[in-house]
Amino acid sequence: MVIVGALDAGLVCLGQTLHARKPPASEPGVDPDTALIEAARSGDPRAFHSLYHRHVDWIWRRVTCLVGPAPEREDLVQQIFLEVHRAIPGFRGEAAFTTFLFRIVANVAYQHLKRSRRRPPPFGAELLDELVAPMTSPEAAARERQDLERALTLLARLKPKKRIALLLRTVEGLPLEEIAAIVGARTAAVAQRVKHAQRELAALAERQDRRVKS
Repeated sequence: MVIVGALDAGLVCLGQTLHARKPPASEPGVDPDTALIEAARSGDPRAFHSLYHRHVDWIWRRVTCLVGPAPEREDLVQQIFLEVHRAIPGFRGEAAFTTFLFRIVANVAYQHLKRSRRRPPPFGAELLDELVAPMTSPEAAARERQDLERALTLLARLKPKKRIALLLRTVEGLPLEEIAAIVGARTAAVAQRVKHAQRELAALAERQDRRVKS
């Protein structure tokens, strides 16, 4: 089932925004994290400091995407880096470093959403402006911002497991097998979560449209 219209446009906008802001690269064909990870595993605090600054914006945006504009976001980012610091000695490079980070980000976000038992507050204008990619046309930027706000508002109504699975699949574009590894579930279970989340979002969008037209 495919989500269409403004809701789909909002998810596409979110994906483009997240992927437009990648950690800075170094030499072509060289993973700049590799040497830093090795140094951090050896106990070099400067290496971990460098990893922090390379990935903090990347992680902040994904936390915002997963949990919404919760006031605890800064605490969650710090918790993620604390867990990264604890886990780096055991990181052997079997998976990409981004997969390693995603696993921690998704787990911290899920635990927060499960504990919170409340919807996040609405996205403010300043945060929406930050998430919308720069546009040459003010009209296109306004339309994109509106689509993004709608998508994020509806996503906030999904249960944590479905929300995280859908965002990792639809917005981040990760394969089901990788999402399963990140969230610690079977691939078939992740596929079902994504499918049910798509249906629920489409139904929520349809009900919202009916209310607007009535």
